Amino acid sequence: MTTFWSIWVTVIVLGTVFGCWWLLFATRKSQPTNTETERTTGHSFDGIEEYDNPLPKWWFYLYAATCIFALGYLALYPGLGNYKGLLNWTSTNQWEAEVAAADEKYGEIYAQYGETPVPELAKNDDALQIGQRLFANNCSVCHGSAARGQVGFPNLTDDDWLWGGTPDAILETLHNGRQGNMPAKGVMPSMTNEQVDQVVNYVLSFSGREKDAAAAQAGEAVFAQACVACHGPEGKGMQAMGAPNLTDNVWLYGSTYKWIKETVVNGRQNEMPAQGGRLSDDQIQILGAYVYSLSN
Repeated sequence: MTTFWSIWVTVIVLGTVFGCWWLLFATRKSQPTNTETERTTGHSFDGIEEYDNPLPKWWFYLYAATCIFALGYLALYPGLGNYKGLLNWTSTNQWEAEVAAADEKYGEIYAQYGETPVPELAKNDDALQIGQRLFANNCSVCHGSAARGQVGFPNLTDDDWLWGGTPDAILETLHNGRQGNMPAKGVMPSMTNEQVDQVVNYVLSFSGREKDAAAAQAGEAVFAQACVACHGPEGKGMQAMGAPNLTDNVWLYGSTYKWIKETVVNGRQNEMPAQGGRLSDDQIQILGAYVYSLSN
């Protein structure tokens, strides 16, 4: 924050606190006495008059205490521009302290599990309970609390894997993330609307879905030119590239003509964020074992 804005924020904050303090005493001084009277403010509505009595003492003292507390808080904690406060507290420092305390408390447990192979760890109930919590905190927002995925995010409980479901493949995904890219119209940007219709019908034919037979037959040549490089000649995908199998009933974005056409025309871009910078190697080992257990 620049010096100008620091001063600006400080003036506004302190001005607000002292303004409230001034308002309290200015209002109190206007009272003719500190006891209740029959004096009214002159306001009335529906036959009800407003009395001009002083504030109750408990309310007055509580308000004054609030202003004093605000000044004390601003002295101890950051709140006045670039001023860091007497305690030098920051949210980052607190988070780092909590992480350090957690590492000290659970570090040995994580280290013990981190040395255990994923298939063996996937049979350890205690480790899976930890893995489930790690999954809930870091993965469920995309894959769902039950790991069954949603549109655009894969189901982790079946045996259909874009990048492979082996322990090594899962750990690689967790450590480094994945970047999926389905280019619009495959590798054939000149694809016409008629050819789009043909290739969509051909893709539908892989899994026995309703299709236009004539269009599907013509779409085989379009598929061979635009899609085979990633999905293979039989449409069974390629895990090395994250290209899905088109011959089963597992669809990341839907299996209807409309959804497949949307994918072909506009492409799809997916990203699985890397967890290597957020979780320790031991935590990733435990999380990987939990994910592995979901389909094994």
